[in-house]
Amino acid sequence: MFVAALLLVVAIAIEVASTALLPRTAGFTDLWWSVAVMGGYAVSIWLLAVVVRTISVSTAYAVWSGLGTAIVAVIGYLWLGEQMTALKAASLAMIVVGVVGLNLAGAH
Repeated sequence: MFVAALLLVVAIAIEVASTALLPRTAGFTDLWWSVAVMGGYAVSIWLLAVVVRTISVSTAYAVWSGLGTAIVAVIGYLWLGEQMTALKAASLAMIVVGVVGLNLAGAH
């Protein structure tokens, strides 16, 4: 279980990095950045497929997509010049609470 959780964290990190690099692809017109982003997504999905051998798909995908979304939003705010409104912050907090709730429900 520990290895699966660790692989899930790695999958999330790769997916987040790939998403944060999307602006560099210039609408997928820059070949090398596009290859890097698509390769990152492929590795992330592959790791997720490995993880669901051990962790239920509903929990693994919720964690992968929810935390990935929240982290990308924070990266957008901190490094990509995006705005963080109170509504956006509250919505991100709800995503995190939902992920925690799914994990707790899956633990029983």
